[in-house]
Amino acid sequence: MLLATAAPQGGGLMSFLIMFVPLILIMYFMMIRPQQKKMKQHKEMMNALEKGDEVMTTGGIIGKVAKIKDDFVVVAINEGMEIKFQKASIAQTLPKGTIKSIES
Repeated sequence: MLLATAAPQGGGLMSFLIMFVPLILIMYFMMIRPQQKKMKQHKEMMNALEKGDEVMTTGGIIGKVAKIKDDFVVVAINEGMEIKFQKASIAQTLPKGTIKSIES
């Protein structure tokens, strides 16, 4: 009497790795790397802030940089109205003259 048994499928781990490694690479190049690049650009922008720069915060407030101290920036929104923000909350610098063009 012969027992017919199925041979174990070989290469299960190898086929898993063949599918898993490209998936990890795709995730790295589509998600992780662009995020790291964006964080680097934001850090460079924060370090390059100067008094008089026109900026927009993450909350959408637009103003001019009045003072810079360590990790904080004082933004002048209007004559006599200044708000203190953390540098990290500055979303972007705006081209010179943006505030005047919006007010008109």
